[in-house]
Parts: sequence; structure tokens; C-alpha cells
Amino acid sequence: MKHIAHACLAAIAGLAFSAATQAQQPFPTKPVRVVIGFPAGGPLDQHARLLTDKLQGVLGQPIIVDYKPGAGGAVGAQDVMKAPADGYTLMLANTGVMVINPALYPKLPYSTLKDFTPVARTAMQPLALLVNNKVPAKNLQEFISYAKANPGKVNFGSAGNGGISHLVPEMFKSATGLDLVHIPYKGSAPAFTDLVGGQVQFMAESIPQAAAYHKQGKVRALAVTSKERNPALPEVPTAIESGLQGFEVVGFYGFLAPAGTPKAVVDKLSAAFGQVMQMPDVRGRMVEQGADPAFLGAEAFQQFLTGEMPRWAEAVKASGTKMD
Repeated sequence: MKHIAHACLAAIAGLAFSAATQAQQPFPTKPVRVVIGFPAGGPLDQHARLLTDKLQGVLGQPIIVDYKPGAGGAVGAQDVMKAPADGYTLMLANTGVMVINPALYPKLPYSTLKDFTPVARTAMQPLALLVNNKVPAKNLQEFISYAKANPGKVNFGSAGNGGISHLVPEMFKSATGLDLVHIPYKGSAPAFTDLVGGQVQFMAESIPQAAAYHKQGKVRALAVTSKERNPALPEVPTAIESGLQGFEVVGFYGFLAPAGTPKAVVDKLSAAFGQVMQMPDVRGRMVEQGADPAFLGAEAFQQFLTGEMPRWAEAVKASGTKMD
């Protein structure tokens, strides 16, 4: 019996030593999973692949991208929210998932600021304000004058109710006092087709597609919504330059962890993203994908989200859009 007791004590001691040793090992000691709440192949997927290819070299562990599409990103968000808060599960999310959905869905199963720990903002996505070639306006102020002279007769298209291409024009309406009529489509492609064809007169669209159509002469870009001019449309002024003081509205991409993730782990992940974001080839590819490199560490990203949520909630309220 003594031998058995000694053997048991030795085994327990060995397990305790193993657990203590593992706890002392620097994070990470196994692969990290990045959840995306949308299907493979989209803009978020491209962004994830670009960063995780480099991130695994910095962290020394594989990065696994896991797709959990559904409910405008809410399915993926729930998956991450319920995951262990140990740094081994992250979410790559965009403006819609983090700041629009909470205002759009009354019964959303997650809270951005309560259920997640911000890790790093990695990119911003400005939009271009576009008109079709039939609109007699060469700049934003001329369009504002035209729309004021034709209240309720100027339509704007979007990729659907409650999306960023819907809410940015709503913010523009609030900033200018214009009476514009929203025409929602099932995606940006049919909306763009009708913009080119003249069925809608105005639209806010992501830079890559907007720049391509502008350069082909199919539409006219009047302004970009970022604080600075965009390299893809260097001749197009910002909305602020065009007289709309303070009108800076951009989408974003960022990585978040479950609430309660240890600060030391969050700080290490944040620093790793910061290192990747300094790589010239990463920054160059990001711009090609239509996103502006815009790194914020964990605390700054938290402050950014806290400031963004009421802005987009106000836009959702002004639009009158609600989803079940």
C-alpha cells in the first residue's frame, strides 16, 4: 500500500509540475484560431490571409482561419464570445459586426463593449461619394446645390438596408440637410449598375470599385470620406476639403478576443499585429485590397470603438431601419 501511495503522490506531483511548467511557458504554445463571420473569399478573408501569413511567423505558431458565416457576422461573434478567454480564439470583424449591428438588431446576442476585448485595429476603409454622369455637378458643393433644388427627386442606391453604403449617405443627409431617397438593392453590383444607368443619381461605395468606375468615366467621384485623400483617387478631394467640416466616415477592420482575456496575452497579440503592420509588403498589399493601413493597439482600439458606436447608432436611428 505504501508503494501505491508513493506512486500516486509522485503522479500528482508530476501533473502539478507539468501544469505549472505549461503555465509558465510564454504565450502562445499552440495554434491560434481567427474566426470570420462571413464566407471565405470576401474582403475580410483577404485581409485575414494577408495578416495571418505574417503573424504566425511573429508568434511562432500556426494561425487557423475559421469561417462561421450567418446573421451579418453575429454567428461568428457568438462563437468567439463563448470561447475560452485565453488568447487562442480571435475574431476579425468589421464596422457592421461591431458598431452597426448593435444599433440595427434589437435582440442582438452579443454586446461589443461587454463581450469582447479589443486587440488591434488594422485597417480603415474610406468610401467615395459618387454621382452618375447625367447629374450636372462637378464637385460636392455643386451636387449639394443640385439636390437642394430638387428635394425628394434625387435617389441614392445602396447594397441593402442597414449596411455601410446605406448609412454613410444617411450621415451625409444629416450633415447637409438634403432630402435624398434611399433605394436598397441586394448587393453593390446591381446598385452600381443602376447608378451607371441613371436609375439612381448618388451612391457611397468602397474605394477599389469606385476608383475603377471613375477612371473608366462611367461615374464621377466627387469626394472621399476619409480625413486625407486616397492614393487610388489622388485628384478627388475629401468631403472635409469640399466644405463639410468634420465629415470623416470610414469603415474599419479589427481583431478582438473574448472578454476577460488576460492583459499580458492581449498586449502580446497587439504588439505582434503592430509588428506585422509595419512590414512594407503587408501595407502595400493592403492598399491594393482597398484598405488603408491604420493600426491601433488594444487600448486605443477600445477608445475608438467607444466613440464609433454612438455615431453609427445615430445614423441607424435617422435611417429608420430596424432588423429582427
